[in-house]
Amino acid sequence: MDLFEHTPLDLVNLLPFDGEVYYYGKVIDAARAEHYFQRLMEGIAWKHDEAMIFGKKVVTKRKVAWYGDRPFSYTYSKITKQALPWTPELLELKALVEQKTGTTYNSCLLNLYHTGEEGMAWHSDGEKDLKKHGTIASLSLGTTRKFGFKHKQTIATRWMQLEPGSLLTMQGTTQDHWLHRLPPTKKVLTPRINLTFRTIVR
Repeated sequence: MDLFEHTPLDLVNLLPFDGEVYYYGKVIDAARAEHYFQRLMEGIAWKHDEAMIFGKKVVTKRKVAWYGDRPFSYTYSKITKQALPWTPELLELKALVEQKTGTTYNSCLLNLYHTGEEGMAWHSDGEKDLKKHGTIASLSLGTTRKFGFKHKQTIATRWMQLEPGSLLTMQGTTQDHWLHRLPPTKKVLTPRINLTFRTIVR
């Protein structure tokens, strides 16, 4: 449930229509961002991500981890994952994100991109397990990466740079109308961790 009805009056919606995306900038200072980055690199149960593509299981270089209030099942790309119990660091970051966004979350999907050559193709987070039109809060640690949105019908695009310690939210009808992507690049040689706090419903 929401802590309060959240309307970020001091933030500008980055999408021109059909959705709401807000960039909070850096919500964690550089020293604390680096501290959490190192703790998560060492303390998270990272595993290579898997996806079913044309009936075949594909294992990615990118690593993922799934944590939550309960051992939720979460299915995407036709692969089901079971949530692990929160770590102390994840609970601290969850509390920070909830305070900033005014929304509570019961789970977090983490992605580890070792270099810029690892990314994500255009997609939307519309899985049936997720709260419909709920807020997804994305916290970035590690290196800065380019991130983009593309409208499903008009092909309008919006691009931004996600800095370490920064927070971005996707909410409202964003997943209905927009795809998002982390494009690969050979210019980035250092890792990034992305935490996406979500609400699973049953």
